[in-house]
Amino acid sequence: MSLQRFIKQSLFFSEIPSFPSFDKMASVFAYESSEVDWCEDNFKHSENVVEYFNTMSSFIFFLISPIMLYLLHPYAKERNLTVHLVWIMMVFVGLFSMYFHMTLSFMGQMLDELSILWVLATGYSLWFPRRHFPSFIKDRRSFSHMVLIITVISTLSSFVKPTANAYALNCFAIHILYSLFVELRSCTDERVLRLAWASIGLWVLAISCWISDRFGCSFWQKLDFCYLHGIWHILIVVATAYGSTLIAYLDASLEIPYSLPDLQYWPRNKWSIGFPYIVLKGTTKTRKRC
Repeated sequence: MSLQRFIKQSLFFSEIPSFPSFDKMASVFAYESSEVDWCEDNFKHSENVVEYFNTMSSFIFFLISPIMLYLLHPYAKERNLTVHLVWIMMVFVGLFSMYFHMTLSFMGQMLDELSILWVLATGYSLWFPRRHFPSFIKDRRSFSHMVLIITVISTLSSFVKPTANAYALNCFAIHILYSLFVELRSCTDERVLRLAWASIGLWVLAISCWISDRFGCSFWQKLDFCYLHGIWHILIVVATAYGSTLIAYLDASLEIPYSLPDLQYWPRNKWSIGFPYIVLKGTTKTRKRC
């Protein structure tokens, strides 16, 4: 090959657009590549784990999710087995939360936040009351399709300003609380109302820890107590167990009233404390048919 021809080929290949470099692609997985950094001191207890307590507290997801899957199985079997998706996906929330706090990587942040978004979307699709559907929605299948489209758009838009994602996710809680208020206005069952107040109280405690860790870090650093985000993990999982059971109970009362749903607590119902679940006192045989 002549020198002139070699130079021409070299110039040709140099003009071909190159793919993003491996280093640039790998940077999203790099330690501390996220713009979000919680109050806990980084690498305090381990050289490989950025936020040790926040990482370890995420184990609570793996403990409570199987319990709730087991307790809600009779309801899910009668209503819709898709109900199990909520707590199956909560396992992934815990997994991605651990990964995020272990690395504080951009990819960890996005996986953590997007898994929460899809849990919320699943809950809306399953349990949002039919009577509150938009006028152009005729059935739950159509409503689920609308939720899916909105969730996909939200997933894509979450990459525009990732630091705002957590605040947007917490805004969903306001709508959930409003929906519960509307549903419970005419409720007189003390057991249901007690569960509702417990759910709200747990959420208020959880969100207070989240906000305080985010905006009051300097105060907690002076007290040498920078673990509120880890406490948030524990409280929000318990709040989700209480809140999702309450919502599922209201759903069962509307969608499968023949099953005669009732609330009980595990491990002992007499305590009225523990993990709430739904007992179906009726059977499919009691269902009225036209």
